Amino acid sequence: MTGTGIQADNDRKLGPGKMVLVVGPSGAGKDTLLNALKERLADDPGFRFATRQITRPADGATETHIPISEADYDEAVTAGRYALAWRAHGLGYILPAELDDVIKAGGTVVANGSRHALPDALRKYENPLVLLITAPKAVLAERLAARGRESRAEIERRLERTQLDMQDIPNLARIENTGTVEEALEKILGKLA
Repeated sequence: MTGTGIQADNDRKLGPGKMVLVVGPSGAGKDTLLNALKERLADDPGFRFATRQITRPADGATETHIPISEADYDEAVTAGRYALAWRAHGLGYILPAELDDVIKAGGTVVANGSRHALPDALRKYENPLVLLITAPKAVLAERLAARGRESRAEIERRLERTQLDMQDIPNLARIENTGTVEEALEKILGKLA
């Protein structure tokens, strides 16, 4: 049986597996670390990496995702056909319902998340883990400039939003991504153990 949206607070939380949501500001290296983690754990059947459904066309410049229409997003949310769903930056995001089956079977789901998804994830899952990938603002600015996708003014606006106030989030692990990918990956693996 697949998941059907968010459970009420008085319902039993979904487990015994773990929902791992990777969050952080643009330029922190979330996608790089998610790809490295996926490669490292490719042969471990206990881990499943989520492919998000997003109300954005596939363009090759952004993360690999399943494009969906606004109508499809609204229909899935209304029907409760999702593990997690949220809106951010003018887009709708869905983690598919079948991911809940992995968690019910004791597996670990790893997903590119959002702070907008955290309240529902914390209500719904018995074992949520939030991996906050961070870096100092100067490092973020350098990485965003190297991408060449945004003007200096756009980068400045984006950096203004980097202050993620997440002190009250339980099961939060901060990973400062300023060294090598391998160093950050080892920190992440330590939190997943």
